[in-house]
Amino acid sequence: MTATQADLHIDRPTVADGSVLWRIAKDSGALDLNSSYSYLLWCRDFAGTSVVVRDERGEPVGFVTGYVPPDRPGTLLVWQVAVDAAQRGRGLAARMLDGLTARVAAEYGVTEIETTISPGNTASERLFASYAERHGAAVDRTVLFEAGDFPDGPHDPEVLYRIGPLRVQDASDR
Repeated sequence: MTATQADLHIDRPTVADGSVLWRIAKDSGALDLNSSYSYLLWCRDFAGTSVVVRDERGEPVGFVTGYVPPDRPGTLLVWQVAVDAAQRGRGLAARMLDGLTARVAAEYGVTEIETTISPGNTASERLFASYAERHGAAVDRTVLFEAGDFPDGPHDPEVLYRIGPLRVQDASDR
């Protein structure tokens, strides 16, 4: 069952959400799946720099995980973005990303975001290009990790997207 936009709300994740985030990531078919333990830790230790979108029952149907690197306090690194299959195509990823960066900019003073995208992941490329456009920011792309850097078998290179400086709007401005 698909919830309407009004039935969905953006929230901070809790430890209780970790198993659902793991399932959404697993079912995405596009993300590198981390251990279930890592999603539990993420929801505990990085809830302030991550978001979930909840349906009318309060269940997570999407998430964005991120963190502020200690040596780059003005940067939010977006680790993973995922939306449950039943909720895709409704702009939830963009809505979560906008809501998260508005909150993190206000709370942490973030002025740019970083993420990595494997070549050919057109959905992520479009998401972050449109994000940069909405926020009046430039996009700089460089290869962060080559395919051969990954010790666990074949892996595409990871391209680092730096987006900034941001012109982040409060949710009430939209």
